[in-house]
Amino acid sequence: MNRRRILGAGAGTMALMLTGRGATAAERFEITKTEEEWRAILSPAQYRVLREEGTERAFTSPLNDEKRAGTFHCAGCDLPLFASAAKYDSGTGWPSFWEPLPDAVATRADWGILGRRTEVHCRRCGGHLGHVFDDGPKPTGKRYCMNGVAMVFKAA
Repeated sequence: MNRRRILGAGAGTMALMLTGRGATAAERFEITKTEEEWRAILSPAQYRVLREEGTERAFTSPLNDEKRAGTFHCAGCDLPLFASAAKYDSGTGWPSFWEPLPDAVATRADWGILGRRTEVHCRRCGGHLGHVFDDGPKPTGKRYCMNGVAMVFKAA
């Protein structure tokens, strides 16, 4: 093995660590589309977050201030994800919830520059939604910190 191969392998590993990508390769989802099909139905910002595991800037989503009764759905496949009754103001700048709807989301380890986090994605299309942390309110103690651009709100 030469130095170029070692450096190339190290760079690839570092890219995976920084982005957390690569974990979905073995997963299968109910709704699958080609990259072109996703780009056709999602805005550039939605595509970056849902399909490339990006993060929107804090305090930029109108959903952060949404207080009406209703349901937050996946912007990729329209699966209901969170009830407005589980939403709270975490002060982080992203819509936060203490629990998802039943059978709405799935999680996986997300290794990045900040260490291990738990990534949350739509269980039906695999779209990246955000992360879940153990510093939320009762009754669950969870903070599902979601990217607003990954969701659409439907009033009750």
